[in-house]
Amino acid sequence: MNALPPDQITEQLGQHPDWRLEAHWLARDIQFSDFVTAWQFMNHVAQCAEQQDHHPNWYNVYGTVQLRLSSHDATGVTERDFRLARSIDEYLVKVAHVNLPATAIFTP
Repeated sequence: MNALPPDQITEQLGQHPDWRLEAHWLARDIQFSDFVTAWQFMNHVAQCAEQQDHHPNWYNVYGTVQLRLSSHDATGVTERDFRLARSIDEYLVKVAHVNLPATAIFTP
């Protein structure tokens, strides 16, 4: 699978307004009320990722989850990333959360 060209990424982002392009990643940072709710969300995403055979890069502290989606074999964003973003968006419609502004991923 090839990385999508910039115009197609921009078009797809129009359908996913809570996501942003960050380098070669689809990125989203989310705050949940507590760790359990964040963990339930991550569990759901893990199940979707397994079904779709496409796994996110993510970071979690307490109720915060930072997601980065990219197709490593394509060195960029592909339709697989938007498919997983759709699954995530569908779950989040049903769960209380706050979208956070862009925040740097923790690096030791």
